[in-house]
Amino acid sequence: MSDADNAVLLLVRVVVGLVMIMHGLNHWRGGGRIGGTARWFTGLGLRQGVLQAWMSVLTEVGAGLLLVLGLLTPLACAAVISVMLVAGLLAHRPNGFFVFKDGYEYVLTLAVVALAVAVLGPGRWSLDHAAGIDPTGWTGGAIALGAAVVATGGLLGTFWRPEPEAEPEPEAGSENTPEQVDQEAR
Repeated sequence: MSDADNAVLLLVRVVVGLVMIMHGLNHWRGGGRIGGTARWFTGLGLRQGVLQAWMSVLTEVGAGLLLVLGLLTPLACAAVISVMLVAGLLAHRPNGFFVFKDGYEYVLTLAVVALAVAVLGPGRWSLDHAAGIDPTGWTGGAIALGAAVVATGGLLGTFWRPEPEAEPEPEAGSENTPEQVDQEAR
């Protein structure tokens, strides 16, 4: 890998890492703080909102720091991908693609960039390189994507319990026949 390649990987790692750190810190110290983040997560259907808020902070800040350092890069990328999968599925997917409509454009981009870093590796200017940790290529990508899917599935399977949508009230004065009631029950 050339110095230019290593410089680009360092730039991507640092930028995505800082984005994740800032995102995690915002969940902790910004706007509504942990309480507001917990209420938002609960509103998305996640149980134990305070636990979810703190786990989000720790995951985002931790993954960001690991990316900046280039340490355990496939696992750092897995954490980014998992956080983005959860956000994309629960918060952004119903809004469509575009970020200006609160869609999944942004989280998709961060997840794909994290997967690319896992496949390419952190580069020579990283703690992984200094320590001789080198799961790159298909191996790095498989570790990142596999761990992300397992973590996302585990979180959603354990904590996601969305409230069922309320059925609309029948209009005043409308009478349903027994056949209509039976049909609606199906």
